Amino acid sequence: MSATTNRLKPNCLGFTELLAQNVALISPTMTAALIVPVMYSNTGDWSWLSYALGTIMLLFVAFNLNQFAKRSTSAGSMYAYICRGLGLTAGAIGGWALIWAYLGISMAGLTGFTIFAGKLLSMMGINAPPLLLFVVCIAISWFCAWKNVNLSARAMLICEAISMAFIILLSFIVLAHHGFTIDQTQFDTKTIPWSSIGLGVVVAVFSLVGFEAATAFGDEAKNPLKTVPASIYVSLIISGIFFVFVTYVEVLGVRGYSTTLDKIDQPLNVLAQMIHIPILQIPLSLGAMLSFFALNLSCVSAGARVIYAMGRHGIFPQATASAHDKNETPHIAITVMAAFSFSIPTAALLFAHMALLDIFNDVGTCAAFGFCVAYGLVSAAAPVYLKKLGELTPKDIAGCVASLLLLAVPAVGSVYPVPSPPVNYFPYAFLLYLGVGILWIVAFHHRQPAASTMIREDLDQSHARFRSLGMAE
Repeated sequence: MSATTNRLKPNCLGFTELLAQNVALISPTMTAALIVPVMYSNTGDWSWLSYALGTIMLLFVAFNLNQFAKRSTSAGSMYAYICRGLGLTAGAIGGWALIWAYLGISMAGLTGFTIFAGKLLSMMGINAPPLLLFVVCIAISWFCAWKNVNLSARAMLICEAISMAFIILLSFIVLAHHGFTIDQTQFDTKTIPWSSIGLGVVVAVFSLVGFEAATAFGDEAKNPLKTVPASIYVSLIISGIFFVFVTYVEVLGVRGYSTTLDKIDQPLNVLAQMIHIPILQIPLSLGAMLSFFALNLSCVSAGARVIYAMGRHGIFPQATASAHDKNETPHIAITVMAAFSFSIPTAALLFAHMALLDIFNDVGTCAAFGFCVAYGLVSAAAPVYLKKLGELTPKDIAGCVASLLLLAVPAVGSVYPVPSPPVNYFPYAFLLYLGVGILWIVAFHHRQPAASTMIREDLDQSHARFRSLGMAE
């Protein structure tokens, strides 16, 4: 196991900053700006219901995740949680899957930033090359993550808050435009598309992933046994309510428009036009641009903590486990995440000549597989962990079973019915990545058989320290 003489900055992230990490990674603006039309194409007027059901589903995952979060924490905690329940190999696989997930969503943030920054600049008559906007986004994101974790958390909080405020303002103006009347069509039980609700829940779950981001900052959180689990629940509930509300408003607001919602690629701008306030397009695009920047920053930061934690245990090169002497951030791991976040979309843009929106959709879809694996592993690990502590109850078993059954919906829905190319190839790409990870992890334990003992000791020491604190309280 690699050793470091420096550590991440302790006790610097409060509840608000942890909440910002989660909400920024969920990125409510991303769903409002680009994903609701996809949802509408599947479930029509009942799209809001799919988001409500998806939120309830993930609350079960959060329940299992918080069995760990309220008892112990560390950097990259999801990786450590799975290790404690299912063993070191399963934990490393979970960490490997999380890196894929965070990397995919970071690239979605990068491309989303570029799309909306390009729209804003075009309104001013400026034509900026996408590659230049890639550089601007990733450079600022890397600097914030490298410089100060508080700075990055506050930047994410401000960016997402501004964007959500503009969207909520637009939503209430739309409701006022319609006289605050109830849209009966969205509550007509005779029109519920039962055959499509499952696919709608898949979209909803993929919109909500990222609520666990705060667990990656366990070493840096204040009072983590309370603030981390609280931030998980609150971010999921806030985002779920926001999705239900905004989806209802978008479906209502574009009714009667020349193009149906599933064919609209800029629903917020269309709503601004329909209520005869086109000037709102500028702050809405600005808010979306800032939100996507926050999404990229959040993923680079969270993914770096997972790499850092696995690097400390020797699974990755020792350099990834180093913290900056002055900034106390995992600067090498941050640089690795930022480099991949920039290089893959750049290659798709320059060599595959892909459109920005296609890159956005593809990397976001691919990321979902990583989240499903990590969420499934931590849900399965929870009752095993509690049994080791002698604290397992029937409620905990029921929570695990419910979570795994509900996670099967997006997992199966991602591959059946078989989607059209190139999406049908994405599961195989992820399985190839996962296979490489498994070989790497098995080879690591084979090369360093003594590492397992040292990793367990490190995890046990961290767990014992927080267990004693929790019992003392």
